[in-house]
Amino acid sequence: MKTKHILLAGNWKMNHGPKATKDFLEKLEIQPKANASMRLYAPYLSLTTAQAVSAERKLSLQVGAQNIHYEVSGAFTGEISGPMLKEISIEQVLVGHSERRQYFNETDETVLKRTVSSLKQGFEVLVCIGETLTERNENRTESVLVAQMTKLLADEICIAAFGKNLHIAYEPVWAIGTGVVATPAQAQDVHAFIRGLLAKILTPEATQKTLILYGGSVSPANFKELLACPDIDGGLVGGASLKVDSWTALWNLI
Repeated sequence: MKTKHILLAGNWKMNHGPKATKDFLEKLEIQPKANASMRLYAPYLSLTTAQAVSAERKLSLQVGAQNIHYEVSGAFTGEISGPMLKEISIEQVLVGHSERRQYFNETDETVLKRTVSSLKQGFEVLVCIGETLTERNENRTESVLVAQMTKLLADEICIAAFGKNLHIAYEPVWAIGTGVVATPAQAQDVHAFIRGLLAKILTPEATQKTLILYGGSVSPANFKELLACPDIDGGLVGGASLKVDSWTALWNLI
């Protein structure tokens, strides 16, 4: 078992509206763990429902938003601002998910802007990075990750936040929703590389306290092996977070 803190985070993506969220959480039976936290990044419309049901049932569950704009207000139709999330007591946000990069033109620059703005507003931020299948086949995994991390590791606000309220999720794009998962050895190699990038800039303490989650077809069948890797601090889970049985099974493997 790992001695450091483990984060099990579920990304519901565009699934589970308020009714489905209520049904899910009313069925969820979990016991708190001293060495782990559970978090669900729910759709915007489901955030308050998730909070209310979790509070009512006294679930040890954090509720986070799947994205956040870098401006606090303005003419940005369809976006959600930090003050809006703060108003409903949301404290955690996900930034830079590969689907945001792929379908909504998110760039390393906008990921940085969203991250810095969120940190200034007091949010805990989980930034997603990862390579595509083409990039992996061309042996460009490390160069892609360096490019995605460079702006974060050059910003003073981010540097000060790593290991406190800024963490990383490595999600190989080729493994998201495909059923294909990196082997534990492959995942550990990349996580160790990412931690090595952090170590070049951060103190040893901040480097070790920065959580690096694995995301990419995480399931009860592979989660225990992934958690056994020294540089994997939890999972950012997609499909398996949508069903109570598989989500509970993941929690019980910690």
